[in-house]
Amino acid sequence: MKILIIEDEYRLLKTIEEFLLSEKFVVEKAINYHSAIEKAVIYDYDCILLDISLPGGSGLKILEEMKRENKTGNVIIISAKNSLDDKVSGLDLGADDYLTKPFHLPELYARIKAVLRRKNPGGNAVVTLGNSTLNLNERQLLVNSIDPKLTRKEFDMLAFLVTNKNRLVTKEALAEHVWGDNIDLADNFDFVYSQVKNLRKKIKESGSDIVIKNVYGVGYKMTT
Repeated sequence: MKILIIEDEYRLLKTIEEFLLSEKFVVEKAINYHSAIEKAVIYDYDCILLDISLPGGSGLKILEEMKRENKTGNVIIISAKNSLDDKVSGLDLGADDYLTKPFHLPELYARIKAVLRRKNPGGNAVVTLGNSTLNLNERQLLVNSIDPKLTRKEFDMLAFLVTNKNRLVTKEALAEHVWGDNIDLADNFDFVYSQVKNLRKKIKESGSDIVIKNVYGVGYKMTT
């Protein structure tokens, strides 16, 4: 799962980043309006943590642009402002939640999980695919109640393919989602082939009904 933190207060930014990394999220950061709006509009995230007051512009303007571009980023506003007008404006522009600073990290984590549950198929954190069950909260795959012991990256790849079941997922989109935005600077995506090969091997050896098909030269498609 990939999260974008848009926050200009360095200490808070680092605290949130370290916490989310410890919870096995992929984290991207933006510290001002211009870098934030570029990331929010160009890339896709499972959740965006958005400060309203930013150097160079307002976080509400970012929400406006995301709305124009039909971007559904699952946004939680994090702001020192406890203004009702800001809350209403943010929610009207598509934000999912509003958390006032200062806040406790467990509360932030609970809000993020609630947003992610709403995004998952059917709003359910547990997805059943034939004889296989994927628990997105527990980050676990069970095949006939047996855990094939996926690595963090293998699970993230599988979760992304599951949320895009029966749709073509390009190798670039898969790499960006699992490894972060800077992966677009990579010379090639051979490492994606290697990781998918390992994931497919574990799935096959476990006897899972899940099938990850190659779409030659483009990417992958997951079926059951």
